[in-house]
Amino acid sequence: GVFRVLDHDGAAAVAETGVLLDARAGARYRGEVEPIDPAAGHVPGAASAPTTDNLAEDGRFRPAAALAERFEGFGVRPEHASEVAVYCGSGVTATHEILAMAVAGIDPAGVALYEGSWSGWSSDPSRPVATGD
Repeated sequence: GVFRVLDHDGAAAVAETGVLLDARAGARYRGEVEPIDPAAGHVPGAASAPTTDNLAEDGRFRPAAALAERFEGFGVRPEHASEVAVYCGSGVTATHEILAMAVAGIDPAGVALYEGSWSGWSSDPSRPVATGD
């Protein structure tokens, strides 16, 4: 299947009206460290959802029910997948988050990828940057 793709404005809109998940490590989300991009932090309104939390100790996806519970904690439900978008640093790791949602029973065709991700967002100094939790 194919998932939807958002630009910067689309990601900002989802952050205001839906659920925008940041798949990067928590320290990058909070702005404590930024090894690559020009600014540290996250898109205002995004929630920290590191992809590592999708995995069991053996490196495989956690059980579907556990993943469904995890995503429900962010307000992500199968019937509202069209109101969900995911980003990471460059758009690659976010696809892991979308796959984890599919394992959890959420249709990935409804979830959007903010393909510019943090690299795209932070490269424009006019865009707001949030830090902390």
